[in-house]
Amino acid sequence: MSYARAEIKNPAVGVGVTDTPDGLARISQPGCAATLWRRQLASEFQSWINALDPSKLPKARLVLRPDAVKDAVRHLCDIKGIEDVPERAWLEEDISDLTTRFAEMMRAPYLRLRLDVITTDACRKFHIDAIHARLICTYRGTGTQYGVSPDGEDPKRVFTVGTGAPMVLRGTLWPQNPPSGLLHRSPPIAGTGETRLVLVLDPVFDTDEVD
Repeated sequence: MSYARAEIKNPAVGVGVTDTPDGLARISQPGCAATLWRRQLASEFQSWINALDPSKLPKARLVLRPDAVKDAVRHLCDIKGIEDVPERAWLEEDISDLTTRFAEMMRAPYLRLRLDVITTDACRKFHIDAIHARLICTYRGTGTQYGVSPDGEDPKRVFTVGTGAPMVLRGTLWPQNPPSGLLHRSPPIAGTGETRLVLVLDPVFDTDEVD
């Protein structure tokens, strides 16, 4: 299943925009607070995922080796009774691919994987995560919002990541000097009837760190 390039105009300072998945690795470059792969998912997939009953969307919080992710996501889809169609297979493959890329990028033997089904204002305050780095990809609904704030207050200009576009953000544990001031949040959707499906990946360098 193919995808197209999404249009992104004037991204925030410190955000590296790429047209290829390999470009996400630019997060390691000095002054790069985040990287964004501007892709737009195939209309067939987007229509399929948007039409699924929210109760059937896969949801989990797991710590896994990257090579175990595809089977785990397949099992989650089986549990939810999602029909075995090409769109489901693409979702499983894409999550597995993003996991593998992110683990290699972070040199992490394990990843904490979250598939969140969100209908409320989860994490609506702008913040920086207290982790090394994080990958976020919204498969359904409004994407993550971000902006630059030099004083920790809400950014004056807010950007919204496109649905299906993976973004890698540095956290507070990333060695950087000075801090970038790039903040992000989940978009406020309470009362709109919207349901979001969001993939979140965090590196895990030692399973003793897992709480």
